[in-house]
Amino acid sequence: MGVSNKITATLNFIALLCAIPIMAAGIWLASKPDNECIHSFRWPVFVLGALMLLVSLAGFIGACFNKQGLLALYLFCMAALIILILVLLIFAFTVTRPDGSYSVPGRAYREYRLDGFSKWLRDYVTDSGTWQKIRTCLADSDTCPKLNQQYISADQFFMAHISPLQSGCCKPPTLCGYNYVNPTLWINPVNPGADQDCLLWNNDQNLLCYNCNSCRAGLLGNLRKEWRRANVILIVAVVVLIWVYLIACSAFKNAQTEELFRRYKQGWA
Repeated sequence: MGVSNKITATLNFIALLCAIPIMAAGIWLASKPDNECIHSFRWPVFVLGALMLLVSLAGFIGACFNKQGLLALYLFCMAALIILILVLLIFAFTVTRPDGSYSVPGRAYREYRLDGFSKWLRDYVTDSGTWQKIRTCLADSDTCPKLNQQYISADQFFMAHISPLQSGCCKPPTLCGYNYVNPTLWINPVNPGADQDCLLWNNDQNLLCYNCNSCRAGLLGNLRKEWRRANVILIVAVVVLIWVYLIACSAFKNAQTEELFRRYKQGWA
């Protein structure tokens, strides 16, 4: 194995290692209750990581066995994957930049407004057919029931850092003036707030606030929080991959030069 191919093999091993945290981030995202209910958001990061793993493995094999055609294919596929990750990063940052959360006096958790999020995300969850599927999935999950096991008193609950999804779907908005019994059971006020969500709240454990705009907003708040965390891993990974790719391109050119020189010497021998 030539020096250039050794360098390429080492770089591909590094790229292969970079694929592991990308796949781990994808699995982490897919395991979240909100992403379990939104299938189109569930696996793109994991799929990109898996493709990166396969491409890096192909490049490693091509470098070890001096398969120049396989190395050329590796460089093309790696460039395409880096571009895809960059596109995903830009898209994710764009649609998750607006934050629809706001603080509530006397509460540790935040509440969420649907109009505070990006139009693309709002349009996605406000589609009646899409939301009906998401709503059914959320109602079947343990997102809200587990709150009753974690918090007993009102003080405990009000000082809890619950997730955006739980804040939006499992309780009525604070402005409605409902009185606490437990995290998913509230006594109706004499004069509920004028907000539409105040009328949609229902103590039926299969209904709660799953039809509320606050629930849709809480779902988007969860997505925003999780994807921005995943973006940190993707940024670090793509920076390393770009560095690896540029050096691999240089090593590939050197390997071709070495091969031409070797053939030239053989022709004169």
